[in-house]
Amino acid sequence: GGNGLSFSCRSGWCCPRFKPILLSLRRGQASVSYAQSLVAAPETRLTALDNGLRVASEDTGHATCTVGLWISAGSRYESEKNNGAGFFLEHMAFKGTKKYPQAALEQQVESIGAHLSAYTSREHTAYYMKTLAKDLPKAVELLSDVVQSCSLNEAEIEQQRTVALRELQEVEGNLQEVCLDLLHATAYQGTPLGHSVLGPSSNARTLTRQDLVDYINSHYKAPRMVLAAAGGVNHEELVGLAKSHLSGVSFEYEGDAIPVLSPCRFTGSEIRVRDDDLPLAHIAIAVEGASAASPDVVPLMVANSIIGSYDLTHGGGKHLSSRLARLAVEKNLCHSFQAFHSSYSDTGLLGIYFVADKHHIEDMMHWSQNAWMNLCTTVTESDVARGKNAVKASLVGQLNGTTPICDDIGRHILNYGRRIPLAEWDARIDAVTPKMLRDVCSKYIYDKCPAVAAVGPIEQLPDYNRMRSAMYWLRF
Repeated sequence: GGNGLSFSCRSGWCCPRFKPILLSLRRGQASVSYAQSLVAAPETRLTALDNGLRVASEDTGHATCTVGLWISAGSRYESEKNNGAGFFLEHMAFKGTKKYPQAALEQQVESIGAHLSAYTSREHTAYYMKTLAKDLPKAVELLSDVVQSCSLNEAEIEQQRTVALRELQEVEGNLQEVCLDLLHATAYQGTPLGHSVLGPSSNARTLTRQDLVDYINSHYKAPRMVLAAAGGVNHEELVGLAKSHLSGVSFEYEGDAIPVLSPCRFTGSEIRVRDDDLPLAHIAIAVEGASAASPDVVPLMVANSIIGSYDLTHGGGKHLSSRLARLAVEKNLCHSFQAFHSSYSDTGLLGIYFVADKHHIEDMMHWSQNAWMNLCTTVTESDVARGKNAVKASLVGQLNGTTPICDDIGRHILNYGRRIPLAEWDARIDAVTPKMLRDVCSKYIYDKCPAVAAVGPIEQLPDYNRMRSAMYWLRF
């Protein structure tokens, strides 16, 4: 706009027919440049209470806010016997507290028009609420009540068993989740990271109220909790609310039995679930990646964005930037693929997940491993430049709204003890060179034993030894 060649009229109403919906950022008037978004990011403030609970917030000036408790607890902290306890608790969380029975709790949340939600992963648990900024005090009160005095009544536990079993059944139908859970089960066999978050159905049937109480008493400790908030929040006010509602959270373990996470070893191995009645094969191959706090995660993020992702529904065809995506189109290799890196506190899984029909599994596996070998040996300046831009765009793009920002704050403080600002990510991405990328990829990928999980019509999946042999090249 303003240069006489605007694509859409300034007012937009005179010729609505020509106003492209996706491109309505008028030319020359992009809302914020990338450089501006780095500089303008409000700082994240961090304060610790006397009991070790941390309070962190970012004031974005929105009229709404997201506030929540992020806790270092998840399926990695469970044993064979109570695997699934954290997930089961998430179901019990909003079923009433000692102060507010279920109907009263729901009425409290509804009356301020808030959304109350929770999730459990392998190392983290979160309970959070999206609400108007002025209702922050109510939100903190309700959340701290849910976490500290969940009523866990027996009748409700019985009712939630059926819900948990139904969710287990639903997940069985989501083959991507099944495949990635199997990948963890084989890669981290014999360790708590091998457990799934939902746990086995046998546990959903047998977990007792006492199991849940024990789980809370062992893990819901102040030094492992972060009260995070983003949106129209004042940090001083948030700290005040935390002091009044959360200073009572215990920081002592019974009999000093502080649970120390034992290291989870990675085992190169495979798991095959062959079912020729399924239409497509779901396959994941991964090596041991970097832990969340390792400096290597940045080069690995760039490496993954060079491999990229693809889906049959993508346009672009042979003009896609990822080489593997172009091959997928030209040779009709797969329906979709995605490079991934799941990092945990002391290990990670760096891999490629793909969905293919039964006749293209071998080729897709070959070209996926070939893409890995290229990263270790021949990656070029232009590949790296493009990968860096993609990572930068996704880092800024995923913080779109108070909830993703709040989640980012909570997870960062549990993982790194601080929130890493965008400008720092940016500098670390800029520092990646092709040589560094080749070296880091060689360290994790080259001549390493992969873990492989495959579900569906997978007769064509190569023997494990063949896949292992494709993890290096014979070169002079």
